[in-house]
Amino acid sequence: MAANPPQDPPHTPPTPRVERSDDQFVSRMFSGFGHATGVRPTAAPRPPDVPYAPLRESRAGPGATYRLQAQVPGARVEAESPATDVMTDLRRVAAVSTRSDATVDEAHRAMIVHGVRALFVADEDGTVLGIITSTDVLGERPIQLAQQRGARHDEILVREVMTPADMLEAMDYDDVAQARVGDIVASLRQSGRQHALVVEAAPAGAAASVRSVRGIFSLTQIARRLGLPPQSAHDVARTFAEIEAAIGA
Repeated sequence: MAANPPQDPPHTPPTPRVERSDDQFVSRMFSGFGHATGVRPTAAPRPPDVPYAPLRESRAGPGATYRLQAQVPGARVEAESPATDVMTDLRRVAAVSTRSDATVDEAHRAMIVHGVRALFVADEDGTVLGIITSTDVLGERPIQLAQQRGARHDEILVREVMTPADMLEAMDYDDVAQARVGDIVASLRQSGRQHALVVEAAPAGAAASVRSVRGIFSLTQIARRLGLPPQSAHDVARTFAEIEAAIGA
């Protein structure tokens, strides 16, 4: 009688490894890292069934201290720097606006509070009606209107001294993205204005005639980024001269 062929030992499935809570924390902390030292690829999306986990915290032990980090100053721009370096991007910075029926004194206080020299004038649905600058508020126009009417300065309204939207210079964002700081200075010089809007296609669903304000250029902001001393809000000719001297225009 032939011998029975050898039988394979019965297969025993591996025992699943049960991670302790601290193992789970460490595995989650290091998941998504590449094998190469110092390389961290983009983390994979968190599965919806994985709960959020608190990060590890520590306290300063004996002899240990915390120190505030020194602030890194913003990079100084040059004439050949990208124009977007000196644009106030309204996707990143909230627009500061006022109402058309606000008084010039209210607009001036808003400028002081927000540390700006110009405000958008907008209605309740965000439609830009114009721009009012510190020169509009503190210049001769409000004084002249008050004298003509026998009124007080604080009775003059924003809409009476602002630059209406249809008189504002506007640049297309696609052009700005390809431009240099020197190009923007030349554009402002040509228009004789301190500010220019940057516009782009309106969001989906808006009327074709609507343009979205993406950002704004300010002559004083450009001067500041070029490293020039604080500029007078009313001496525009001097500001242009100093900027053009700085960029070699």
